[in-house]
Amino acid sequence: MRWNQLAAEPCSLARALAVVGDRWSLLILREAFLRVRRFDEFQGRLGIARRVLAERLASLSDDGIFERVAYQGRPERFEYRLTEKGLALYPVILSLVHWGDNFYADASGPPVLHQHMACGHDFRSVLVCSECSEPVHPRDVVARPAVEQTRTG
Repeated sequence: MRWNQLAAEPCSLARALAVVGDRWSLLILREAFLRVRRFDEFQGRLGIARRVLAERLASLSDDGIFERVAYQGRPERFEYRLTEKGLALYPVILSLVHWGDNFYADASGPPVLHQHMACGHDFRSVLVCSECSEPVHPRDVVARPAVEQTRTG
C-alpha cells in the first residue's frame, strides 16, 4: 500500500494515519493540547520550517482537526483551535506520550506529568472496556469483521 493511498484503505488505522500519521502532525497536536494556538507559537516551540508548518496546519484544518479563527485583520492572522474531531485525538496523543514515558524517559523520569484537575492526582492513561469498565489488554481482545461475511463454496 502506498502512503498517498492510505485514506482509501478499508482500515480505520490506515485512514487515521493518512490524516495524523507523520511526525510533524503529531507534534503539532501535542502543542495544541498544551494550548498553543498561533502559527508563530507553533513554529517557535517546534523549530519546524514555516513552509512545512503551513502545509501541516492547512492539511489538519482541511481534515477538520483544526478550525482556523481570525484573531487579527491586518495583516490577517489566524489561531488554530481544535475541533471536536481534533479533541477526540487527546486519548491517542496522551497514550503515545505515556508509552514514550514508559520506554524512553531517562533516569529522572517523565519530562511532563499529567494531573487530573477533578481529583488532583497525577495519572497514567489506561484503556478500559466501554461496557464493563475493566482494563483491556491485548490478550483480552479478539478482532472480528464488523459485518460477518458470507462464505461460499
